[in-house]
Amino acid sequence: MNKDLILEKQQQAVEILNEKGIDMWMTFVRETGNIKDPMLDMIVGTNATWHSAFIITKEGDTIAIVGSLEEANMKIVGTFKTVIPYLKSIKEDLINTLEKYDPQKIAVNFSRNSTLADGLTHGMYLELIDFLKDTPYKDRVVSSEEIVAALRGRKSDTELAIMREAVVKTLEIFDEVTEFLCAGISEKDVANFVFGKVEERGYGYAWEKEYCPSVFTGPDTAGAHSGPTDRIIQPGHVVNMDFGIKYKGYCSDLQRTWYILREGETEAPEEVQRGFNVIKESIELAAKAIKPGAVAWEIDAIARNYIVEHGYEEYPHGLGHQVGRVAHDGGALLAPRWERYGNLPYMTLEERQVFTIEPRLTIPGYGIATVEVEVVVTKDGCEFLSPNQEELFLVKP
Repeated sequence: MNKDLILEKQQQAVEILNEKGIDMWMTFVRETGNIKDPMLDMIVGTNATWHSAFIITKEGDTIAIVGSLEEANMKIVGTFKTVIPYLKSIKEDLINTLEKYDPQKIAVNFSRNSTLADGLTHGMYLELIDFLKDTPYKDRVVSSEEIVAALRGRKSDTELAIMREAVVKTLEIFDEVTEFLCAGISEKDVANFVFGKVEERGYGYAWEKEYCPSVFTGPDTAGAHSGPTDRIIQPGHVVNMDFGIKYKGYCSDLQRTWYILREGETEAPEEVQRGFNVIKESIELAAKAIKPGAVAWEIDAIARNYIVEHGYEEYPHGLGHQVGRVAHDGGALLAPRWERYGNLPYMTLEERQVFTIEPRLTIPGYGIATVEVEVVVTKDGCEFLSPNQEELFLVKP
């Protein structure tokens, strides 16, 4: 737990509450060792067993109402100014706190669009409403989706510094993979090599180890979210890898593409080079359009249309997602206006959000070309946290 970072994010939450016109934000949980609200690590820094309410008000007060056995721990953790312990039921202390502040809007963690703002289970929602049923506050409960999206999306200087470090360390492993790659080894061999590097350096995995990294070689590979297989890398294959680490609580998420030269080749075939170039150029075009206020789906459309105009099928996913404490973080999503994405493609971009840009295309007979970079939205554009892959990596036979 980084206490200073938690307090930094709490202060940011206060600013967001005032910006959004919401009086109070309550994270209402129990038995978080079993089911953990995604916001706990960011704004609390410890677990809870009994019914617990972690409250942040627009005035900047922070109140933790917790079971009496957890009072001492909360005070030691030190992330909430006021700690209120209870013994038999949270109800009385919860209602007294609400009456003290009389909030007109109480944001709680439910959402139809964002999993990160949907940590309040249905059972706990029913519990909360039951506690509030004889008060005016039951009709003042609203979704915290806007708060969570802004808080997770707008990276502080501390967060950005950590994420820059994570990118550098991830690219070091990609460089080592370039030296390791050769014909005759399998996708699993590449993954095992990466596992060794991650574990000897004490990093975590940005997502489930089962498919972190994902490694794909040649034509007709498994889907984008599949784990590595026994498939053998062969001359004439395009190889790509999707990989990220978890470092000091924050994730990286990058992809690179290689071509395995055949005997006598000194460069990739024209169609392979062309596919790679289209990917690289689509990233550059999308990045040029990223700025505060841009609509997320419009950024996706730039890269998507460029790829289709060059004769390739559109990629079957969004162009990019936010990155932070988890690999898929934040609210706005650089994605097409497909029903499965809900309202996320219609959101506008904000300064300090970190996005991936990750288009892909199929090169018939060779494999998948894809590159993934991370960019941070700046005051008037974006900055690459990881450089674009400017050249197709060539592996000698």
